[in-house]
Amino acid sequence: MVENILRKLVNNSQIAIDDGVYEIEADLQKSSKDFIQIINANQHATLLTEIKFSSPSLGKIKTLTDPASIAKQMIAGGSKALSVLTQPHLFQGSPEYFMKVREAVDVPMLMKDIMIDKIQIDAAKKMGADYMLVIQSLFDQKFLSDIDEFIDYGHKQGLQILLEVHTKQEFKNALNTKADLIGINNRNLDTLEIDLKTTENILSKVEKSRPILSESGINTPEDIQYLKKCGADAFLIGSSIMKSDNIEEQVKKLVNAY
Repeated sequence: MVENILRKLVNNSQIAIDDGVYEIEADLQKSSKDFIQIINANQHATLLTEIKFSSPSLGKIKTLTDPASIAKQMIAGGSKALSVLTQPHLFQGSPEYFMKVREAVDVPMLMKDIMIDKIQIDAAKKMGADYMLVIQSLFDQKFLSDIDEFIDYGHKQGLQILLEVHTKQEFKNALNTKADLIGINNRNLDTLEIDLKTTENILSKVEKSRPILSESGINTPEDIQYLKKCGADAFLIGSSIMKSDNIEEQVKKLVNAY
């Protein structure tokens, strides 16, 4: 089942590539701020908040509205970085949304997509992304080959790498790469179920060599407090904020978890 979902995600990206989604004519500047420095210096919960209107697990999350306005509300609430979906299939994202946000704000931004091809990395650079997402399981399960070369290409384009894992073995494999940040996805792609204990299980009895981002299923200040105790340094939060009627206040509440 997990392979089928991963295959579907990879196929969606290939369709988007074939459709010319990532053929970007732009030269936007990335942020002047460094997300890892922000994580290390921040006294409160460091949030990477995500602008997404739909997802495979939830379907429609929010009616399509101006992404730049949402971004500004998130930052007003205390978000330190933004993730914007650029995958049109299943996620209703687009590079255009990303660029609208990039032109409106100066915080670090993650191009959130299923990255399978260098044309997407080139697009990330042109759009002014600071980070790109790489998914460890796509390499471990042989959908893609040579993770080191993929990460190196991203670095050469001036991007930092968020490498996402879901199991202890993937985490160990990720530590052998030059990824800048490691994200632990609390969602099981096999079942699409969420278990925050995923972060605890992976980080128990391991040495952290770089910052850890906990992703998925984070809804309350208590969730953040628990994940911080587990060893997470920052938190990627999307759906629970996007579903809120008051995005700024919801972000503020989560930022002040500690």
